[in-house]
Amino acid sequence: MPDEAPVHPKSRGAARRAQRRGPTMEDVADVAGVSRGTVSRVLNGANHVSSASLAAVQEAMRQTGYVVNQNARSLVTRSSGAIAFVLSEPPDRLFEDPVLGSLLRNCTQLLGEQGRSLMLMLAGTPEERDRTLHFVRGGHVDGVLLVSMHDGDPLAGELQRTGFPLVVCGRPPAAAGPSMTYVAADDRSGARLMTQYLLDRGRKRIATVAGPADTAGGVERLAGYRDVLGRRATSRMVARAAAYTIEAGREAMTALLRSCPDLDAVFVASDLLAVGALQALHGAGKAVPGDVLVGGFDDSAIASATTPPLTTVRQPLAQVAAELVEVLLKLVAGRPVSSRVLPTELVRRDSA
Repeated sequence: MPDEAPVHPKSRGAARRAQRRGPTMEDVADVAGVSRGTVSRVLNGANHVSSASLAAVQEAMRQTGYVVNQNARSLVTRSSGAIAFVLSEPPDRLFEDPVLGSLLRNCTQLLGEQGRSLMLMLAGTPEERDRTLHFVRGGHVDGVLLVSMHDGDPLAGELQRTGFPLVVCGRPPAAAGPSMTYVAADDRSGARLMTQYLLDRGRKRIATVAGPADTAGGVERLAGYRDVLGRRATSRMVARAAAYTIEAGREAMTALLRSCPDLDAVFVASDLLAVGALQALHGAGKAVPGDVLVGGFDDSAIASATTPPLTTVRQPLAQVAAELVEVLLKLVAGRPVSSRVLPTELVRRDSA
């Protein structure tokens, strides 16, 4: 049905009166000189609206200060316009770990450009997991970005069973099954790059500070280290960090110096862990890189601020965030998707 031709907008005085009492769709229609139905069609995608009417409505919205009531729209479209960023970690991890901060910042910006908001949800305890599931099941978000996942944590499976679009950051554990969509950096290949680089530098006793065994990074990066060294990667050359924290890195490096005091290089499974490893080496009187070469993983903001600056493996965090958002929005739109693995690269600095 053709749209009616717009008439001249009414005076700016009408728009100012609407602003003072809170503008409505009727005010927009009145100022634009079109019907309320035309305004509604513009707000819902401008279907069957002439370009002149569209321009008049948009100008009337600007003059009146009209803002779409998202809650009311959600009742009609069944879309909240929000995405959940779910972090299965203690809250201090978000502020200490530059990787998580980068992902949160980039995802927020990218979703904002799509007219969507990002809601941070902490799910590090059973109570927080229950609240997260209740919120998602209530339809308050259109999809979920699960940014940290631990083997044995039931949250991912429970979120998947809700039927809401879900994308995991990082390769899920094998127990999660093949159907879970994810975006990940190539952890195993990156670990191979770093280990081979340390080997090519002439080092003979290359140890590793591995990440937690219940995380994808902890498993994949240790596997890459072992791919290169084979039988030389004995148990005394491997120390597991309890978490991706500076303190855990310091404790694991201290344990390595006890089990393997003659080590001459160490691959550390994250830049944050590497900060703690550098502290432990300094405390033990070991010079870096003179006595021990140190390589990290992530190329987060902290890598260039260490003493000495850290040779590390770069995972493309901005691209990971972009792919997470793209894949999830495709799922929200009901389009087919597949998991994605992004390449890593070696970044040489002074520690190795």
